[in-house]
Amino acid sequence: MNEYKVAVVVPTFDNPTTIQDVVYDTVKHGFVTIVVDDGSATKVQDILRPNEKLHIITHKQNIGKGIAITSGAKKAQQLGFTHILTIDGDNQHQADQADKLLAQIDKNSIIIGNRNFDIDHVPFGSRFGRWFSNFWASWDTGFDIEDSLSGYRLYPLSILNLDIVSCRFDWEMEVIVRHSETGAKIKQVDISCYYPQVEHRVSHFHKLKDTLAIVWVHVRILPIKKIKRVFSGTS
Repeated sequence: MNEYKVAVVVPTFDNPTTIQDVVYDTVKHGFVTIVVDDGSATKVQDILRPNEKLHIITHKQNIGKGIAITSGAKKAQQLGFTHILTIDGDNQHQADQADKLLAQIDKNSIIIGNRNFDIDHVPFGSRFGRWFSNFWASWDTGFDIEDSLSGYRLYPLSILNLDIVSCRFDWEMEVIVRHSETGAKIKQVDISCYYPQVEHRVSHFHKLKDTLAIVWVHVRILPIKKIKRVFSGTS
């Protein structure tokens, strides 16, 4: 694993009460951390100060989680890293789970941290949404994806070479689909996460709009895949 260098990228939008704890956690575990403030009302640079372990990128307006991750990945590449570990800014993810993903690292696999949803206060809508998304992700990638909505992922920086048009939460779906098209692997490991009670939960995922955007990723891609298979004689 010594040949690989991993930085943490934290895409964040309006998480002023949690972002400090998230960064403290990642830095405490030895990670150089790149926070991408995607147009927050309270700027991250007003809460945290950059140093040799912490880099802050600020988008003037909210562009989307996918673009934020891409900005962080480009910065990591400039700093000489080979991979990024993405951790959400809402304090759901725990840096002490990173070793589980790092144990599976290789040159060009995406590794997804499968969250434990077997706890009482995960809403039915979240469970159903994950099942629905997993169905499409598995169909389109050829891998049995168990948590396609997880933001806790280890990415090789080869993702920067993928032709991705999505920019928000749908980016996380398109990146695994485009990645699988190159013949590269998707791995998965089980992780623990903190899932707060509904009244304490901060989420910018719009159940209807963002779910439709994720479905649209497959609507765009699947017909093209089918045509390619027909002309290649594989279907």
